[in-house]
Formats: sequence, C-alpha cells, structure tokens
Amino acid sequence: MKSVYGIGCAILAAVLLVPPSGVSARDGQDPAPTAPSLYERMGGVNSIAVLIDDIIERAYVNEVFKANPRIEKAHERFPKPAYKFNATALACMVMGGPQSYTGRSLKEAHQHLRVDEREWQELITIFRDSMNSFDVQQQEQDEVIAIIESTKGDIVVSSGRSAAHR
Repeated sequence: MKSVYGIGCAILAAVLLVPPSGVSARDGQDPAPTAPSLYERMGGVNSIAVLIDDIIERAYVNEVFKANPRIEKAHERFPKPAYKFNATALACMVMGGPQSYTGRSLKEAHQHLRVDEREWQELITIFRDSMNSFDVQQQEQDEVIAIIESTKGDIVVSSGRSAAHR
C-alpha cells in the first residue's frame, strides 16, 4: 500500500528529525555518557523491521485506506516487500540507526495519493495499535509519533483538495 509506504516514510522521515547521538569531550575529561538512541531503545533493525512489517500489513487491509482509490491502486502497483524494506530503512535512519534511506522524498512519494486528515489519523492509530501490540513503551511511542507528525505537511493535502480530487 502506497499509503502505508507513505506512513512508513512519514514515520521514518519524522525519525530523521532526531539528531544522531554522539559523544563529545568536556574540557579534556572523559566523554560524557550518552543516552541510548531511539533506534537502540526500539531494539534495533530487527525489532523495527517487525514493527514496520506489522504496520504495513495492517494498513493494506484497512478500510479507511481502501476507500481512497489512489492508495488502493498504489498498493496494487508497488511491491509490498520493497515498501517494507524502504520503510524499515527510513525508520531506522530517522531513529538514529546506521541504515540509509535512498527512496523518494515523502512529498514526492505521497502527493498523488491525496492523503486526507481522516487517513492521516488512521495511520497514527495503526502505528499506536501496532506499537501497543509489541509492548513498546509510552516514551518511545510518543517519540515515534512526534517524528511521524513532523512529516504531516509533506503527506496530507489541504482539506479543500482531498475529497474533490479523488
């Protein structure tokens, strides 16, 4: 599902806003310890891949997304394994992991889908439900959702254009 891809990309793009953690020396003293990155706290690539897989599977069968013919057509056209791979790479990268995302920008990947506010909120719900099913702690959930929310402007169309142009 392209929307799921968009959602995954949105999440991953949001994660991109999280600066990578680093260690800096203080006046010749030993480096200060750093807190684990979101990537580390989420369990690394394997755990994030399982989460993204679940989110995409949920999105592909979601009736809200299926009601948008552009999203449904994108789901039929875009290979789900490729979508999962790209979404995982993006998510890991934005969460501070070593992976690199080389796909299209979120705006470019989603503008033709005309994602509306209802679909956006459904995506957030899918993310929360999936994270809850894997017992992701509230702090990490909130950080992931904040990353996703930071990408909303590149994914969601204004209310005047969404329904009228489907």
